[in-house]
Amino acid sequence: MDAAAPIGIFDSGIGGLSVLRHVRAALPGEHLIYFADSGYVPYGDKSEAKIVERSLAIAGFLVGQGIKALVVACNTATAAAIEAIRRQWPALIVVGIEPGLKPAALHSKSGVVGVLATRSTLSSARFVALREQLLMSGSTRFLSQACVGLVEQIEKGELCSPATAALIDGFVMPLVAQGADTLVLGCTHYPFVRTLIEASARQAGCAAPLIIDTGEAVTRQLLRLLQGRTLLGADESGGLVAYTTASASTLSAALSNLLKLAAEIREIRSATAADTLVNFA
Repeated sequence: MDAAAPIGIFDSGIGGLSVLRHVRAALPGEHLIYFADSGYVPYGDKSEAKIVERSLAIAGFLVGQGIKALVVACNTATAAAIEAIRRQWPALIVVGIEPGLKPAALHSKSGVVGVLATRSTLSSARFVALREQLLMSGSTRFLSQACVGLVEQIEKGELCSPATAALIDGFVMPLVAQGADTLVLGCTHYPFVRTLIEASARQAGCAAPLIIDTGEAVTRQLLRLLQGRTLLGADESGGLVAYTTASASTLSAALSNLLKLAAEIREIRSATAADTLVNFA
């Protein structure tokens, strides 16, 4: 493996940009490839088999680009497919992202934690096992809330619209009413509406809501694994190339508006554009 090789990052859409920004800040010398499967967003309402199929196809495409590490910057894809990815490419560094239940339980003062995530993440065996493990070892109560429709609002760029705010109120306020003082962002899209989530919690009576976002923890794990294999990039300034299964202009706008970044963006609309990808029709 070459230390100069790029790092691949993928998500169902633009949500993984919330992870990319941490990776970019901590590892400025790394070349990054970002893959937004926005033509198939959201993953949260898809079957586990379909999520695994698409995750393996995208991972295979990125492996074909010569990556040295892969970040699965999607909670739903991590829950459904990360073990399959690791089995397929056992020599590849693979880092996933999971809802931060452990730090939430550690820091909650009320002992009640709200978990905002997609339906697929909340029903996954991986999430259920983690929650049950923590329930057996402590007294924290976890309240799960499937945020149906929120990913779509964020993909449309409606980060502070009245419709998005109303949707978030319907998810957050009931959790605070049940005593939650800590909210776990269990989807990488959600950090982009963190301001609305905090405002909703305060409006519901939680004066100082604690928000748990695991993007930084994922980056620290990636850094440790790269250091362990002597694979840290040495360039002064790494590059960024992005792929999308939807509109290049939409992803370009998201990069500019959310991260103040520019990148070469390539559209992949069908298997004919890259024969390692499944048919996106």
